[in-house]
Parts: sequence; C-alpha cells; structure tokens
Amino acid sequence: MLAHSDPELDHGPRTERSATMRMCVVSREVRPIDELIRFVVSPQGDIVPDLKRKLPGRGMWITASRKAVAEAVRRHQFSKAFKRDLRIPPTLPLDTETLLVRSVAEALAISAKAGQVVAGFGKVESALRGGTVEVLIHASDGAPDGIRKLDTLARQNDGNRGTKPPIPIVTALKSAELDLALTRSNVIHAALLAGPASRTFLSRSQMLVRYRLADDDKTAENHGQDF
Repeated sequence: MLAHSDPELDHGPRTERSATMRMCVVSREVRPIDELIRFVVSPQGDIVPDLKRKLPGRGMWITASRKAVAEAVRRHQFSKAFKRDLRIPPTLPLDTETLLVRSVAEALAISAKAGQVVAGFGKVESALRGGTVEVLIHASDGAPDGIRKLDTLARQNDGNRGTKPPIPIVTALKSAELDLALTRSNVIHAALLAGPASRTFLSRSQMLVRYRLADDDKTAENHGQDF
C-alpha cells in the first residue's frame, strides 16, 4: 500500500514492507519502488542512499536517475522533506552511482563464491555451448570482436531455452570492476550459471543502467535483455 499521510517520506522499512509504489519527491510521480532509490538520514546528519531499502528511519524516494538526484540536491529537497538542515554534498549523484556499481560487483562476487560464475573467453564459450549460462557478462571497455562472437553464440542458443527468456547480456561494469569482484586480473568476459544469485545480480545491474540512462528517457527495458 502507498502511505498517504505524508507523501514526502515513508514510515520506515519495517512498517511499509508491502509497499510497491512510492512518490518521487522531484517529479511528484508515483512509480514502482524498483524504479526509485530510497534515501535516509544517518545519525551524523548525512544523506545515505538505502539501495537495499532496509536502513532504519523514515525514507525519501527519488526516481533512479542521476539527473533526478542532482535536481533534488539543487532544490534542497532533502532538507525540506526531512524538515531539518542536512549536509548534502554536491557529489551525491556520483556517489550514488558509485554505490550502485559496488552493489552490482558485490552481487557478482557472491555468485562467484557460490561457484556460479565462469570467467575467460574459452570458459564462457564452453558454458554457452553447454547451455548452462543464465547471464552473459562483458566488460564495458572490452574489445568488440570477442564481445560480438560470444553475443552471437548466445543468440544462437536462445532458441534452445524453451520457455526461458533470452540470455541477458550485461555490460554495466568495467574490466577493473570485474577484476575486483572476481579476484582475478584482466576479466573481459564472464557468465553466471544457473542459481538464485543471478536474479539479484540482474536486478542490481538493471537499476544501475536505469540510473545512468534514465536522463535520456531510456531504461534497461528499452534495450530488451541487454544492459
């Protein structure tokens, strides 16, 4: 349910677990919570992006867009909503994106620890041919030739997935970020194998891409299964 008593803020994550829609304080539009980012105030009086929607206290929601967060900073929306003076750094839009990148990398690292990730062109190619790939991952700064070859193979295998959707292709992270997540060097290609961790990784990747592209009226959905 949507809280109507105070549309600027929610009443905390424990009291609104069933909420699926919230109002963006910048656009005043009501959106699904998956298209928004929740912000809370820390005990030190700092604004903190609550990406997992679990931090205590009342929360303010903003469309998952770098432009929307920047506009909220410019309009002093945080102090107005929380009705107190707050320290809002001008770098908050970039800081939020950095946290989104970190959340994607953490999800990938957890999948790797669970044995659900393979890395390297040869291993990814073998996994694609074996039909065990759930998500195909490329470094955003990887060479086009290798990316094109694996993408082609993934598309060829889409017809053998039955009722499953086409293999999602994620290019949200740079090679250095993949290196850190997988604790190895020069990672350009990787793949998530069957397992529950792939859903978390996809959800977080989609949020990151939405945050980066929403300013151009694009979302991950506009790119089909690629993001």
